[in-house]
Amino acid sequence: MWSDLNEWFWSERIWLRPDAKWADLEDRDGKVFPHPRDLLAALPLALALVALRFAFERFIALPIGHWLGIQNQPRRPAKPIPTLERYFVTVGPKPKEDQLEFLAAVCKLTLNQTRRWFRRRRNQDRIPLGKKFREASWRFTYFLFISLAGFSILYHEPWLWRPVMCWDNYPHQSLKPSLYYWYLLELSFFTSLFITAPLDIKRKDFKEQMLHHTVTILLIFFSYSTNLIRVGSLVMLPLDCTNSFLEIAKIFSYTKYQKVSQVLFFIFALVFLSLRMVIFPTQILYTTYYDSIDGTGPFFGYYFFNILLMMIQVLQTFWSYLIVRMLYNFNWKGKVGRDIRSDVEESDSSDSEVVEKNPPLQDGVAHRPGATTSDGPRSRATTNQNTCGPRSR
Repeated sequence: MWSDLNEWFWSERIWLRPDAKWADLEDRDGKVFPHPRDLLAALPLALALVALRFAFERFIALPIGHWLGIQNQPRRPAKPIPTLERYFVTVGPKPKEDQLEFLAAVCKLTLNQTRRWFRRRRNQDRIPLGKKFREASWRFTYFLFISLAGFSILYHEPWLWRPVMCWDNYPHQSLKPSLYYWYLLELSFFTSLFITAPLDIKRKDFKEQMLHHTVTILLIFFSYSTNLIRVGSLVMLPLDCTNSFLEIAKIFSYTKYQKVSQVLFFIFALVFLSLRMVIFPTQILYTTYYDSIDGTGPFFGYYFFNILLMMIQVLQTFWSYLIVRMLYNFNWKGKVGRDIRSDVEESDSSDSEVVEKNPPLQDGVAHRPGATTSDGPRSRATTNQNTCGPRSR
């Protein structure tokens, strides 16, 4: 049964063009061709990259962050109030106004105090600035290295400048060691991202990022196994280049050098939109869609490979929309602002403004100025919150 399943899975009709056979990819006459088993080394290498990342963040990124003056913002913890905590965990971290009023009445708090509790509780779950800097530093280091290495590998290859040459003499294209190590390192890195996903920063596009990593791993494995390494390298290079610009812009956004961050963001936007929204669809997608079946007919692997590439393009279109929004905010509001995929630290400073404009009410009576402080000893509402706290009994 296992042999039948293995034979069906590796069927030439599924993976290869009609004019190609697995026998064409057997090593012979001193020529080496890619084999799927070669990528098994990616798993131990991924574990090594995880260890290297932790060492890099601890011994390199952390001291650099201190040198650049990156400090985590002090956060005032929310007082333990079981009713509010239960609502925060089960219902959501941002209750609506009527829900806030109900919770305030149940816990005998002012509306302003209830807002402040949820604000502080949300801040407790936000990622410290130092962690963001260390993660961005590691990814920037990797993407910069792999971009320079990839460009040096492809610089003298004719298919970099003419993608149609990816199909010259296919599938009889021997594997160069540099391309193999590039593929192996890329597969190991994206595998390591899955290993560290529970520890990494979860931005608003976390699901899209995980989908992107999954599709990338499938593309790497499929293109290597079917000797589509030439076009696969053209897919990896622009993605790595744009990521390096993104990470360096994020690094400076966490520091006091905001002008540098803005300049780097504009460079990143230009590179991203030109490589991923112009060159990628017009050159790479075009050659995989049309040139790859010139003289042959479409087959399952053709559809599978192009569907994966189209999924990458859809995700890139989504991120392009976010980038254009940030550019629009800069042109009309005068600043780039934060990464709109990320959360933002919420300040308690707005509470005093709310108090001044709308004096908090309890039992239908406005409090005296001396009784409206959120944490002061004279706050009657603060004293009454024990009915909702650990000592409510």
